[in-house]
Amino acid sequence: MTSPSWPAVNARRLAQHGLASAMPAGTGMAEVAAAVSGVHAQVLSAAEVSAALRVEGATREDVRRALWLDRTLVKTFGPRGTVHLLPAADLGRWMAALRAIPWRSPFPDGVRLTDEQTRAVVAAIGEALRGRELTVDELTEAVGDLAGAWAAEPVMPAFQTLWPRWRQVTDRAAYAGVLCYGPDRDRKVTYARPPESEAVDPDGAVAWAIERYLRSYGPARPASFATWFGSTAAWASARMEAHPGLVRVELDGEPAYDLPGAAYEGEPAAGVRLLPYFDAFVVGSRPRHLLFPGRARERALVPSGQAGNYPVLLVDGEVAGVWHQKRSGRKVAVTVEPLSRLSKTRVAQLDEQVTRLGAIVDAEATLTIGPVSVGPHA
Repeated sequence: MTSPSWPAVNARRLAQHGLASAMPAGTGMAEVAAAVSGVHAQVLSAAEVSAALRVEGATREDVRRALWLDRTLVKTFGPRGTVHLLPAADLGRWMAALRAIPWRSPFPDGVRLTDEQTRAVVAAIGEALRGRELTVDELTEAVGDLAGAWAAEPVMPAFQTLWPRWRQVTDRAAYAGVLCYGPDRDRKVTYARPPESEAVDPDGAVAWAIERYLRSYGPARPASFATWFGSTAAWASARMEAHPGLVRVELDGEPAYDLPGAAYEGEPAAGVRLLPYFDAFVVGSRPRHLLFPGRARERALVPSGQAGNYPVLLVDGEVAGVWHQKRSGRKVAVTVEPLSRLSKTRVAQLDEQVTRLGAIVDAEATLTIGPVSVGPHA
């Protein structure tokens, strides 16, 4: 059984993610999203940085153009039910794979939708969004009219308030292929119908999603895939074991899976990188204790072990600090807190990264090296 070293595994992932060296100028944002198996977009401004930094000379405007003009990217619910930017060309397979995960509402009786009610709500959402983009309030009214007043009742606990009942299956509507995000309207979120896609076999779509994940984050254990994808470990283990095209390897002393012919060679490219909130590389890469060595685990992860809640400083491919930005007009002040002293060469590389960040967000960026007092993003 092959047992690749951590430096070789990490070097391969960095290269796949466009972090060893930027992808060539002109690389499409859909190609970036495919390379990282979806750009986490719960914080859209961070997603714009995350995608743009991987392409030489790209800016957030390139991401926005791909989303709202070219429509090669789709903002929708992806792995773990969280918001992602996914390639439009792959949307059907993503939704079919996510739809295949066994699901049961976590809400109690009186709030939880029955299977019949879920189908009614999803159908109402699809009809309401046909040919138009609606805000949450507008969609609530439309779903209430189409499915019944019960669907719009404010009974779902969320952020110290109550949301209408239908919102508990927003991600199910996305997976059914009838909902995605539209462009914001006066700072309000809108929903729209996604581009049409052909019917996809769910089992084939799951196998495809496993392959995409391993291309971006392999080798990996089933439990790691389950955490990333949003399934149970048992379901992920059964699906990976049944996949005929995978090979067994050993990662950090434990059995794992990978794609056949995967190359493990070389060391992570020496250098400094600044990754924004919820960057795909840190969210999807495991084992955590190797990517977040020593003090990085306490400083850059939340207690549950979840990654992405802090923007991170990478040094030679491993997390070596956190950072924060504060924008004021056309200026952005970047504060970086390294976990150990940086050499003059590293400081120069960091200054280049800050300048690159400024170019991405169209602002004049300045660097301060010192403590970051801002806590983790929720």
